[in-house]
Amino acid sequence: MQNYAIGTPGKPWGTKEKELWLAAQVVQRSYHDEVVQQLMGIVPTGFKVVQYGSLPYDEERYPLYAIVPECFDSAKPSALVTGGVHGYETSGVQGALKFIRNNLLNYAKDINLVVVPCVSPWGYETINRWNPLAIDPNRSFYTDSPASESSQLMTFIASLEQTFTLHIDLHETTDTDNSEFRPALAARDGTTHDNWNIPDGFYTVANTTNPQLDFQKAVIDAVKVVTHIAPADSDGKIIGAQVVSEGVICYDKKSLYLCGGMTDAMYVTTTEVYPDSKQATPENCNDAQVAAVCASLNFIK
Repeated sequence: MQNYAIGTPGKPWGTKEKELWLAAQVVQRSYHDEVVQQLMGIVPTGFKVVQYGSLPYDEERYPLYAIVPECFDSAKPSALVTGGVHGYETSGVQGALKFIRNNLLNYAKDINLVVVPCVSPWGYETINRWNPLAIDPNRSFYTDSPASESSQLMTFIASLEQTFTLHIDLHETTDTDNSEFRPALAARDGTTHDNWNIPDGFYTVANTTNPQLDFQKAVIDAVKVVTHIAPADSDGKIIGAQVVSEGVICYDKKSLYLCGGMTDAMYVTTTEVYPDSKQATPENCNDAQVAAVCASLNFIK
């Protein structure tokens, strides 16, 4: 297997290697134009945009926003939708925005909805899995996290003082997982990696300790109408994890410090869209995310 361009095989990165990696990253799209301006123009009646922080790399360029109800109703269940924890996973961000634009009001009378469309705006602009410190925000949801993306979101969610019934976290699995991000991870940590089969289609990641397979099935069934579901490989797995139900695998979200483990919600799922499929388009991927969010909310209504 070809070595990554930065670092010495078998030796974890130090400060020099991380600086070299950061210097190679370039802005490829605009968080302000593609996310912030869009968000400000679609705030539904009864909701408001709150700025819950900003990233220290450039506080003016990277404000952090969420959509929240103007008033929380204690008689309703509360649900959290997060996108863009991995900034390069585009439909997680654009799907969340599309849900806000077209569907959010449909659920307002029944559910307290909080939507955070882009947790990692630097990652969105540079099309990156990591933040500028070469840290994966989606492995960093723990106390005193070194990832500002994760720590500020946790602080914000705690400040709402809500018991969340549902958390759906919107992601993608891309071909660049094999060509860039997993090789970079192995180089950073001084380890080795094997390519895994990138599944062609949509799947979800349930919580190992509380998978709620009826809930996962409801999401899969809704997304089937929009796009195809990823099949298991010859070993009955998807990205190395055993398939427990059609299009469903499990991770222990809390022990891995994933965004999906941030709350103690009864119903938790992580969506995984495959944007590189010959059967998919960007809009189709966004629609799959919206279908997953709507199915999740319908399940708890």
